[in-house]
Amino acid sequence: MKCGAEKPIRLGLVLLVLGSPLLSQTPSSDGTDRNQPVPEVPSSMTQSDANPGSRPHNGNFIIGNDDVLAISVWKEPDLSKSVPVRSDGKISLPLVGEIQATGRTPFQLEKDISAKLQSFVNAPEVTVIVEQVNSKKFNIVGEVMKPGSYSLALAPTVMDAIANAGGFRDFAKKTGVYILRRSPDGSQTKIGFNYKEFIKGKNPGQNVKLESNDTIIVP
Repeated sequence: MKCGAEKPIRLGLVLLVLGSPLLSQTPSSDGTDRNQPVPEVPSSMTQSDANPGSRPHNGNFIIGNDDVLAISVWKEPDLSKSVPVRSDGKISLPLVGEIQATGRTPFQLEKDISAKLQSFVNAPEVTVIVEQVNSKKFNIVGEVMKPGSYSLALAPTVMDAIANAGGFRDFAKKTGVYILRRSPDGSQTKIGFNYKEFIKGKNPGQNVKLESNDTIIVP
C-alpha cells in the first residue's frame, strides 16, 4: 500500500515541473525571453526634455519693434524668458547682453543668440517664437471717431479697422473710403471700399485683408 501511494505523488510532481513558467518560456530568435516584462519609459522623460530645435516657428517672419519674443534655451530655465523688442530694435538677455532683433527672422536670431552663448553654455539650443506681433501696423485717418495707428493683429480687414477706430463720424462719406498701399518699388495703389454696398451684401470681396503700412482714408 505504501508503494502504490507514492505513484500519484510522483506523477503530480512531474506535472508540476512541466507546468512551471521556467519551462514554458519561449526564447525569441535573438535569444531574449519573450515573456519578460517590457521596461516602462521613466515618467521623467517628458516632451519638455526633447530638443527644442524641432519646435515649429515662422522662419520667414521679420521681427520688428514692439514685437514680443519667447526666448527658450534648452535645459537653461534661467536664460529662457519673454522679452519685448525695444524701439531701438534690440533685446536684452542674461549672458548675451544686448542683441539686434528687428530686421531678423526668428531662425536668424536663434543663430545669433546661440553664437553669443557658446562661451557660457555647452552646445546651446535656442528657440525664438514670436508671441505677439505688434510691429505690423496700419493707419486710419479722416472721418472716424479714433483715427490713428493700429496693430494688424487687432484688425486684419477694412471693416475691422473701421470698428477699431470707433466707427464713422456723422458726415463721413461711407461710399468713398479707400486704402493707400505702398508697393516695394515706392509706388502707391488705391483700393476702394464702398461701405454702404458692403453692408448690403454687395461686392463682399472689397473687404480686403490689410497689409503692414496700409493707410485707410475716410473722407
